[in-house]
Amino acid sequence: MNYKSSVITRKWHGKINAKDAEEYLQYLIESGIADYKSVDGILSVEVLRRFEDDICHLWTVTQWRDYESIKTFAGEDYTKAKYYDRDKDFLLEFEEEVQHFETFIF
Repeated sequence: MNYKSSVITRKWHGKINAKDAEEYLQYLIESGIADYKSVDGILSVEVLRRFEDDICHLWTVTQWRDYESIKTFAGEDYTKAKYYDRDKDFLLEFEEEVQHFETFIF
């Protein structure tokens, strides 16, 4: 089966208190998402959100042209999560690594 293209999907996970969900989403848009969108090679950005009782899980799912584009965003060690100044005010834990996937578009 032929595919149209292959891109790299980068997935980050964060966990916050549910009461902070709207404030953190706005902060995420202003910090991380703005940063993603400033990099040449970013193809798309999605935020997934799920509530579990008093905890809110968020995932940013980004698609990139190639690993070099991701390195422009995240640095040479692109497997490490990138955090911003106010993340410490919201996040309940700091996962060290993100996940990357070859993504085939049909």
